[in-house]
Amino acid sequence: MKLDKIDLKILSVLQGDGRMTKLRLAEAVNLSPTACWERLSRLEKNGVIAGYTARINSDKFLRRTTVLVEITLKSHHQADFQRFEAAILKEPAVISCDATGGGIDYMLKVVSADIDDYQRLIDRLLQLNLGIERYFTYVVTKNVKASDAFHGLFIDD
Repeated sequence: MKLDKIDLKILSVLQGDGRMTKLRLAEAVNLSPTACWERLSRLEKNGVIAGYTARINSDKFLRRTTVLVEITLKSHHQADFQRFEAAILKEPAVISCDATGGGIDYMLKVVSADIDDYQRLIDRLLQLNLGIERYFTYVVTKNVKASDAFHGLFIDD
């Protein structure tokens, strides 16, 4: 699906406030309500907008530890990657896993109750014999910036 500047503007505005009224959205992107509604419906129908969610600030009610983990596998056959990825998909504490190129194979973001809980996760992964050659742990001491938004990357405000 090809997106134009107006589609990207709609996406950007919605990422800032997914609960805004359709009338406010139309005003924000300088379209008539009908034209905006048609574009929004098309974006939803084509799966560009996958859903609407609430961003929960769990720091307000949970104590937790965030850890970044570099993982390197011993072997680099497709089956090794598939086995590792299948196991990671089953781990709720792993909130993000990115396959990377150049030096390490995966970067994980893990949220656990504390360091002991994180270590139990790593021990469990190692016991599964997933082919992990080495891992490096980085405890997050402060989040400086977090966003899933692409606001401003493709359009000029």
